[in-house]
Amino acid sequence: MTEFYDIILRGDSIHGREAGMAKKYTARCGCGAVAFEFDKDPDFIAVCHCLDCKKASGGEAATWFGVPEEDFNLLSGTPKAFHHVADSGKGLDRNFCPVCAARLYTSNLESFPGLVFVQLGSLDRPELIEPKLEMFVKRRAKWTKPLDVPQFEEMPS
Repeated sequence: MTEFYDIILRGDSIHGREAGMAKKYTARCGCGAVAFEFDKDPDFIAVCHCLDCKKASGGEAATWFGVPEEDFNLLSGTPKAFHHVADSGKGLDRNFCPVCAARLYTSNLESFPGLVFVQLGSLDRPELIEPKLEMFVKRRAKWTKPLDVPQFEEMPS
């Protein structure tokens, strides 16, 4: 974190960008203590109805997308990580704000090395991202209407 602020103060570039220039996408928790950014337009944007996502989100589903680790930049705060082993047997860390407890992103994904899964609700402008698929639809609540995107009974391969 100190390195990031040192770069800004010195006026160096970050990943080929001029210091101080915001990335395309910015995100933060509910209280603003934890903030992050990234540039790459996500390719894999899922509405997931698996039981793990339901439990972790507190809702009927979770909407998240993959961002390459090298593009993910933590701007402020120190998220708290909760290590979880998914039904697949693979580990991951769910990161949330230690102040307001908002879930922000998932890192250290054994099933998807090199990616960070960002929660759509953490974005400052979530309308910029649209789901590209729904998965684990076999667990979708009957009162939830399918989106007009490809539907998968389980994790797409």
